[in-house]
Amino acid sequence: MKSVRFQRLASVLAVSAALFAAACGSDIKSDPTYPETENLENRYYGKSSEGLFGSNGLLIYGKKDEQGGSGIGVNSFLWRASLDTLSFMPLASADPFGGVIITDWYSPPETPDSRFKANVFILDRQLRADGIKVTLFQQRRDRTGAWVDAEVNRKTATDLEDTILTRARQLRIASAAVK
Repeated sequence: MKSVRFQRLASVLAVSAALFAAACGSDIKSDPTYPETENLENRYYGKSSEGLFGSNGLLIYGKKDEQGGSGIGVNSFLWRASLDTLSFMPLASADPFGGVIITDWYSPPETPDSRFKANVFILDRQLRADGIKVTLFQQRRDRTGAWVDAEVNRKTATDLEDTILTRARQLRIASAAVK
């Protein structure tokens, strides 16, 4: 049991280290030319529509583009649809900038000896079928009362993804009707 936990911990640490190393790359490009005086005047004397953080400002739930994007790094329709769909489960973590939702364990009232946990990853700023990934985990009580990992049918995760996508489309249609 300890070796399995150690292997999982080692795997998580290896993946985290790889992601950290990949994030250390830099795409910063320097421009040795200075802006023209006219551009400076427009920028500093209120003649520009740009905000403190650029033309879109620092938006969290502000203006949206046609794809449902806003200041968050993921599609806002997929984000809201994911939260709506998983609202019956307790949330452990929700990161709107990274597009990650992690629920805590949930036991349905009709099956108290079984519990589920979901991880949702929103992968794109566009409302697309491949823009969301759901991973489900299941545990069942054994004879001693301890929780034991159980196999989850992949179709269940796919059905949950389809439900989230359907809800996201409904939200997009509703927002287009308001405009």
